Amino acid sequence: MDPVRRVLVVEDEPALADLARMYLERDGFVVDVAGDVAGAQLAARRNPPNVVLLDIGLPGGRDGVDLCREMRAAGDWTPVILVTARDDEVDRVLGLELGADDYVTKPYSPRELVARVKAVLRRGPGGTATVVVSEEPPLQVGRVRLDAGRREVFADDQPVDLTATEFDLLAHLMRRPGRVFGRGELLSQVWDYPPDDATRTVDVHVAQVRAKLGDASPIRTVRGVGYAADDRRA
Repeated sequence: MDPVRRVLVVEDEPALADLARMYLERDGFVVDVAGDVAGAQLAARRNPPNVVLLDIGLPGGRDGVDLCREMRAAGDWTPVILVTARDDEVDRVLGLELGADDYVTKPYSPRELVARVKAVLRRGPGGTATVVVSEEPPLQVGRVRLDAGRREVFADDQPVDLTATEFDLLAHLMRRPGRVFGRGELLSQVWDYPPDDATRTVDVHVAQVRAKLGDASPIRTVRGVGYAADDRRA
């Protein structure tokens, strides 16, 4: 018998919350709904979720970014998918910097939403990719070293704290240095999304990895194509 898969939908617009609930329940999820941060925290204590679908714009003086920040500070790495009504890159980058696993922008397709939830769950507990333990040696590209077994990253021999998804993206690029990966390939191979998914998920996560690695970042943009990891940064 399949284990219960529980999603906490934190959304203050009842119509959108009901729509998300309906599509998720159709796909076999158990869904709890909260309309603000306090309600979300209470619901999570009663029934810990496997995934949190978290609207950024919430009433009551504390928003979705506040809740995500509080979860991560408390060591709670339950996968979080942020939902924003604003087409604002600052919101997206800020949320992902706090440790969110993905984002969607309103209006979204309910089917896309279900696919995103499934993809996050396929990456395993805590949103991390399912990793087969092996004797893979540490990877080195330029000034960045990545140890897949220990899930550690160093830039100029200094440890760098990456989220699970950021780590998986960097590891995927560094495993084939110089190889240019299109955005569609990365969506499919790292996120397990359809390769034609219309999203800037890849770009946002690349921006976050670069910000954390600083000048040592080996990720190079190949305009009109995608990204590669090598010493020729651009």
